[in-house]
Amino acid sequence: MYEIIYIKADYEPWWMFEEWENTIVKRQTFETIEEAQGYLDELNQTFKTQYDCFEVRKDCFFAYWTIGEQIFCEGCDDNLQIFHGIISMKDGKPSPIKPFNN
Repeated sequence: MYEIIYIKADYEPWWMFEEWENTIVKRQTFETIEEAQGYLDELNQTFKTQYDCFEVRKDCFFAYWTIGEQIFCEGCDDNLQIFHGIISMKDGKPSPIKPFNN
């Protein structure tokens, strides 16, 4: 099974801190790699038009952000950057989703 997960947090998606699942905004599951790849491509294209900055790691973690979209952290008495993250997963683990070429 394939999943595409959208998180919104004050850290990049590749950190996957202990309670990272509490930051999930949307989780989509797919039976085929082609469906997952299509949704991932669509979501990435949408985010690229909405946010100014982008970084990808390991072909399965995608971070988007706009400078100035921040929240205040009372514990650290500072503003923290908000990140919109996409994680592609296969069988419950972060994994690149790339269909096989025949």
